[in-house]
Amino acid sequence: MKKIIITDKAPAPIGPYNQAVLVGNTLYTSGQIALNPQTMELVLETIEAETTQVMENIKAVLEATGMTFENVVKSTIFIMDMNNFALINSVYGSYFDEKTAPARETVQVAGLPKGVNVEISMIAIN
Repeated sequence: MKKIIITDKAPAPIGPYNQAVLVGNTLYTSGQIALNPQTMELVLETIEAETTQVMENIKAVLEATGMTFENVVKSTIFIMDMNNFALINSVYGSYFDEKTAPARETVQVAGLPKGVNVEISMIAIN
C-alpha cells in the first residue's frame, strides 16, 4: 500500500504528482527543482544556490518521513549543461558521506520544468 508524502517545507507540486510516495519502507521522491517552498519563486542566482535549494527541498521531503540523506540508496540528477557538473556535484556531495553515498546517474537533458538548470530525484529506504 502506498502512502502519499506531503510537507509544506518543500514546494507544492506544480502538476499531477506528489512530493513523494512511501511504499513499505521505500520512499520515492519526485524530482525537485529550485523552488523556494515559502514563495514558490525559483532560486537561480548561481548554479550552487540552485542546487542547494534542490537539496534542501529533498531534505525536507526525507525529514517528513523521518529519514535523512543517510537513507538514500539511489539518486538521479538531470542537468541542462554538463559543464555545470563539477559545481552541482560539489554541492550535492556536501550532503552525503562519501563512504556511504548512494548509487547515482547524472544525465544531460534538453529541457527541464520552468527552465531550471538542475532537477534531482531520490529513492530512500528506512
